[in-house]
Amino acid sequence: MDISEAEFRAANERAVQRQAAAPIATAARYDRRTGRVVITLSNGLELGFRPHDAQGLENARPAQLAVIEISPSGQGLHVPALDADLYLPALLQGLLGSPDWMSQRRLTQMAAAKLGTAGGRVRSAAKAEAARTNGKLGGRPRKAAAKTGVL
Repeated sequence: MDISEAEFRAANERAVQRQAAAPIATAARYDRRTGRVVITLSNGLELGFRPHDAQGLENARPAQLAVIEISPSGQGLHVPALDADLYLPALLQGLLGSPDWMSQRRLTQMAAAKLGTAGGRVRSAAKAEAARTNGKLGGRPRKAAAKTGVL
């Protein structure tokens, strides 16, 4: 499909307008202290997220996140060590991966929550003995005491 010169110029103009209207990435780094990828935007806002929450970074080790490149448009990030790309407008909308990946991740989290709930309901001799032992030690601390540290 061929496009005309006028269509090409119009598309470029729309891109310039879109870039002017939205913040772009000016810096990106991995913060080892917080365990988050931190993106600084042109409007001064900083956006941080855990790598394991983003498609392509879910199994990343800190050393692999040492270099994060920003695309010339400022709307994309590239992690060379993982050959992973992230799209800033999607990140700003809270989308850390493709719709399929996000759905699968949500299903996995829901399944884990259900397993945890089911496991908590299990009654066994070992669990009963552990509860008795804990009771002899004073039992579970009251919520107010746990918050203030005062018994």
